[in-house]
Amino acid sequence: MRGACQATILAIQTGIPVARIELLNAAQVKACNNYSKLSLPETPLLLLEFHGSEVEVAEQSKNFRDIAAECGGGDFTWTTKPEDRTKLWQARHDAYWSVKALRPGDSIGVVATDVCVPISRLADCVTETEDDLKRLNLLSPIVGHVGDGNFHCSLVCDVNNKDEMARGEEFMHRLVERAQAMDGTCTGEHGIGQGKQKYLKAELGPEALDAMRALKQALDPQNIFNPGKIVPAA
Repeated sequence: MRGACQATILAIQTGIPVARIELLNAAQVKACNNYSKLSLPETPLLLLEFHGSEVEVAEQSKNFRDIAAECGGGDFTWTTKPEDRTKLWQARHDAYWSVKALRPGDSIGVVATDVCVPISRLADCVTETEDDLKRLNLLSPIVGHVGDGNFHCSLVCDVNNKDEMARGEEFMHRLVERAQAMDGTCTGEHGIGQGKQKYLKAELGPEALDAMRALKQALDPQNIFNPGKIVPAA
């Protein structure tokens, strides 16, 4: 995982114009293989897309292949066939359903959460997160829009198992605190909602929250737009 993150950082630092770059950890690759009927090596994986002319795309692919090899990457394969690209990206888009299929059952839930950190801290944050999952004995495949330091955890838990749910809560709390300690944010895409309100004061400061409350009151005096979400009560 660290090598994949470092390859991402180097690709950006060297100016390779990557159109899309997605990270899947080994657990997520296994889930995609099972659900989407693929045969990808079940190791940390980077999916990339390059845009441009045939010559430009070939050059970009070669440059990234060299970076990946330098960071300990294995086989680098690429295709220009639309049907092959669509198959891979569809498997990535179906990541949630692939995770859900890993552990069937009426009481099994998938809780999706995300954080975002500066790209320079991405490798540290992802690898420490995987260490936490092992220590807490939890299943949570990881995918990431790693070009901007954003990654997602799909935590699989039995909602009827109090011990497992408690470990899941601990994991998500530690994930947010880790990202904030690395000058990141408690969410990159999923939003604050209700579950992450408690982290905003530490991340933004009380003055920013007061300004948000004032704006909310001015624009929504009857509190009918998403009541009770995003900005915690004073």
